[in-house]
Amino acid sequence: LPAATVLVVDDGSPDGTGRIADELATADPRIKVRHRTAKQGLGRAYLDGFTVALNGGAAVVVQMDADFSHDPAALPSLVAPILRNDADLVIGRLISRGGSLFARTVLRLRPSDLTGGFKAWRASTLAAVPFDGVHAGGYVFQIEMTYRASRAGARIEEVPITFRDRTVGQSKMSRRIIVEALIVVVQLRADEL
Repeated sequence: LPAATVLVVDDGSPDGTGRIADELATADPRIKVRHRTAKQGLGRAYLDGFTVALNGGAAVVVQMDADFSHDPAALPSLVAPILRNDADLVIGRLISRGGSLFARTVLRLRPSDLTGGFKAWRASTLAAVPFDGVHAGGYVFQIEMTYRASRAGARIEEVPITFRDRTVGQSKMSRRIIVEALIVVVQLRADEL
């Protein structure tokens, strides 16, 4: 892989993520930390991180969870299609779940896993997505970003990955997040009509 910078976006996590990231950044200049004082949801944290990466001149932007569920060993296969110029967005594909099936059907998208957060973006593709038009703040953000990239003509590939059950923290999935996902998917489709 080419040289990389790691950007940790921390929303004041109570588990000490920000403090640990700061310690790592002090020891290694390739690690950067973006502290956000207000919790605005997963989607806004990603958009903030994307903006920092694009403004920093990144050619490829990889998004992944920091709870060890996304295996860093999969990075070469995730980034390879972009480096070969075969794809603009590469999704680490898991076995399709109900949320992906619903979104794929309603939004008429080809990728089988729309909810995964382990993705590699060509910087120019990511920069072409108008961040101010992104509706989703929660987990449906993953679906919306893939949808917007697809509608902008991005070449999307999927590579198989192994998703490990989280070893740190706990899931924030709730009924409210599921309802938000259903509403946003239907809104996106309605905007197309």
